[in-house]
Amino acid sequence: MRIETESDGVSASRKHLVFAYYVTGHGFGHATRVTEVMRHLILAGHDVHVVTGAPDFVFTSEIQSPHLFIRKVLLDCGAVQADALTVDRLASLEKYSETAVKPRASILAREIEWLNSIKADLVVSDVVPVACRAAADAGIRSVCVTNFSWDFIYAEYVMAAGLHHRSIVWQIAEDYSHCEFLIRLPGYCPMPAFRDVIDVPLVVRRLHKSAKEVRNELGVDDNVKLVILNFGGQPSGWKLKEEYLPKGWLCLVCGASENQDLPPNFKKLAKDAYTPDVIAASDCMLGKIGYGTVSEALAYKCPFVFVRRDYFNEEPFLRNMLEYYQCGVEMIRRDLLTGHWTPYLERAISLKPCYEAGINGGEVAAHILQETAIGKNYASDKLSGARRLRDAIVLGYQLQRAPGRDMAIPEWYATAENQLGLSSPSSPVDDGSSEFSGIEDFEILHGDVQGLPDTVAFFKTLSELGEKHTRRERKAAASLFIWEEEIFVARAPGRLDVMGGIADYSGSLVLQMPIREACHVALQRVNPSKHRLWKHAQARQNAKGGEPTAVLQVVSYGSELGNRGPTFDMDLSDFMDEEGKPISYEEAKKYFAQDPSQKWAAYVAGAILVLMHELGVRFEDSISMLVSSAVPEGKGVSSSASVEVASMSAIAAAHGLNISPRDLALLCQKVENHIVGAPCGVMDQMASACGEANKLLAMICQPAEIVGLVEIPNHIRFWGIDSGIRHSVGGADYGSVRIGTYMGLKMIKSKASDELSELRANGLNYDEVEQDDIELLKQEASLDYLCNLLPHRYEALYAKTIPESIIGEEFLKEYKNHNDPVTIIDEKRNYNVRFPTIHPVYENFRVKTFKALLTSATSSDQLTALGELLYQCHYSYSACGLGSDGTDRLVHLVQELQHSAASKSEGGTLCGAKITGGGSGGTVCVIGRNSLKSSEYIFEVQQRYKKATGYLPFIFEGSSPGAGKFGYLKIRRRVASIKNVSTGGDSPQSPV
Repeated sequence: MRIETESDGVSASRKHLVFAYYVTGHGFGHATRVTEVMRHLILAGHDVHVVTGAPDFVFTSEIQSPHLFIRKVLLDCGAVQADALTVDRLASLEKYSETAVKPRASILAREIEWLNSIKADLVVSDVVPVACRAAADAGIRSVCVTNFSWDFIYAEYVMAAGLHHRSIVWQIAEDYSHCEFLIRLPGYCPMPAFRDVIDVPLVVRRLHKSAKEVRNELGVDDNVKLVILNFGGQPSGWKLKEEYLPKGWLCLVCGASENQDLPPNFKKLAKDAYTPDVIAASDCMLGKIGYGTVSEALAYKCPFVFVRRDYFNEEPFLRNMLEYYQCGVEMIRRDLLTGHWTPYLERAISLKPCYEAGINGGEVAAHILQETAIGKNYASDKLSGARRLRDAIVLGYQLQRAPGRDMAIPEWYATAENQLGLSSPSSPVDDGSSEFSGIEDFEILHGDVQGLPDTVAFFKTLSELGEKHTRRERKAAASLFIWEEEIFVARAPGRLDVMGGIADYSGSLVLQMPIREACHVALQRVNPSKHRLWKHAQARQNAKGGEPTAVLQVVSYGSELGNRGPTFDMDLSDFMDEEGKPISYEEAKKYFAQDPSQKWAAYVAGAILVLMHELGVRFEDSISMLVSSAVPEGKGVSSSASVEVASMSAIAAAHGLNISPRDLALLCQKVENHIVGAPCGVMDQMASACGEANKLLAMICQPAEIVGLVEIPNHIRFWGIDSGIRHSVGGADYGSVRIGTYMGLKMIKSKASDELSELRANGLNYDEVEQDDIELLKQEASLDYLCNLLPHRYEALYAKTIPESIIGEEFLKEYKNHNDPVTIIDEKRNYNVRFPTIHPVYENFRVKTFKALLTSATSSDQLTALGELLYQCHYSYSACGLGSDGTDRLVHLVQELQHSAASKSEGGTLCGAKITGGGSGGTVCVIGRNSLKSSEYIFEVQQRYKKATGYLPFIFEGSSPGAGKFGYLKIRRRVASIKNVSTGGDSPQSPV
């Protein structure tokens, strides 16, 4: 339901009503929009009791009425800000637990009593979860008014902080399910917890003064360009300087401290300044995205230069609305803090904001609330929101949007999606066409496309860069290359973890299949004097003075699918210290961590620093790179490894470096471990670099010994089915299991040493058998890899000595360290040890058995045994704490079909399944007969999963060559086609 029509106001009701309005403690934006709704309710003659933690003046400055009652209570904390631009995800969950979870019983009792005491006719929430439950328990109807809900926001936090927090999300969902319906504001996030929805226009505070009146009061001439700095508190350690602004500009600073000294072209706004009036009088605004700033920028057509906020999950939806209505310019955080503002401000004042929709959402919402309180029924009887959301959260209903996912998105977002072509965000794998359109525009000077349809499609993407684009990343890519010069293209696939998984860092044998989906990287070396720089990069160089220096510029396709910037640039001199030596990996890690929206660049640019450190390479030319990956992110199929391997392959090719695929994989692992900071093993990079199509790469991870390529028998086939749950090897669960594994290894080595010492102390005379036992103990006392311990030795000597879990502090006290260079023990955390220790010991044995079975005689028993090994691996993951409800559901669906009467009559089709990679979501690997019926069953699993969860899984099928087998392409655009190529193109972060 959508209500957008203008009205004559909220009519005075014949019945005097009492509203209880709960306001979240997250930011002033909620309080200000609530004030606008309340103002109309009070004008209609009703009483409004606002329950809030916000200061009184936010409400009383706009509403002076005896019908307004303010009750100071904080019932949710929102998101905890580490600073003006950063949300602390773990602290947010912990504070919410302290604020709303632990005292829940007393909160409910108190609120029920209070609601009854004021005789509330309706409870309104923006968007406090417990208010909905309290209203239900008090027998009062409730309505929410918002553009986001905390279940959606916290869902991503839970995936990062650990699934042990997810009961918080479930409780919030349960609370929201008691809400009768949602009044949904523009720029909204997915909110499946609510049973019914009514859409209204923007809720925007009205203007009190004209732009001319505001400028006169501020003493600002008409010819002065005015920018309002609106961060709600400024980034720590930030000092404003006069040179940050172009000549003839004045900056009005919100929230400046009393003792803060400002340059002459900066002016403090009074604390009680009415921000909407100032925004409407300004030429543009510079700040962080929030509902209040975005709605007022759109309503009053004030161009908004915004800086991304870390882990602020509603931001992408508000950002897309800004850009859709031509009202937003994104600024890189580095340029904000270093004062390179000019190109962004100049771009902003050239925009022509075009938002023409309604801005009377406060009035419309108030009318709906009044009618609801009187008794009108707006809601329909739909499925419980809590039950729907529980599946949604467990199955990764988060910020990442994927094709096929059932979710309601705004009309403007859907329109933008169609215009931007988001259904194919990166190089497609196979569009069903055999045409080689695009390739004819290029000379291939080295290499072969090998008939790969995704490489052909990537050529087409390159050939179309000369066309006019509206999509931000395509506009940036259009000016990336000098077409008369050579371009190098590399390709690296993702991988399906058939067997081995998390046992790789314990030295296991692993079996990995390169998948059909791959990452392509196009790279060009450019003399700094000829390099076309984006405007903000040029401004940065000009500020340094002197000759042009080498710059890296990267465009990454697919940024709309995640909260990351589409471009990245840096001076390559940033990788050098004052003595002219490469900076350390730790310094680089901090460099890329400054702005999480650009942390993805560590996977690409990190390859340059690793080559500097490990091979002594010096980079004197500028580098332009286009990264286009069809490997879905967060699904456990090594999207990061494919980007790393393709990037390093392209860099190596362009600089004449002859690096073997194995060595290249090891270098890429250094990028991920030391610069990105993800504690992964090396199997992902090895599979991407060294794999071959339709074969399993067999490798012993000690550290990376390839023992061969195993042909997949013609009667066997592997599939991957995506659960929809976002997976990350940098996540807390993967890291804690890895720590538990290394703790177990340390305990086993200590136990073996103790046994040896005891034998020596007893001074026994050993016969030949005893001497062999001593040799085994010596080996076990110096184990480098847990997988070198045989299962029977583990059971005989060590199983009883490994505790189920241990507190980090206790472990360190007894064992000093766990000897893992890429993880750190948290002294306060309780680590699961027994199952993380058992898993690699038995997994190595399972993988060896699996490999032997693959090459054995064809039989039904062969497939059954292979499938059983997958199942055993899956449940071992779960015992470690790396399972998930979504992957468990997929494995169960495979089991149902495997044991169905129809499957048995076919002689067996699907035979086994397991979670893959780092676990905690991601993709399930399925094994079965290579038959049409098996494919039909895979699609049946897909449809049953969608019916149960609302999520349509992506199916991975097919294989392709690794980067080593592909090599590289050296190409140049043909002269005839260069004439048709436009040289224009703006960086979306600093348009020319």
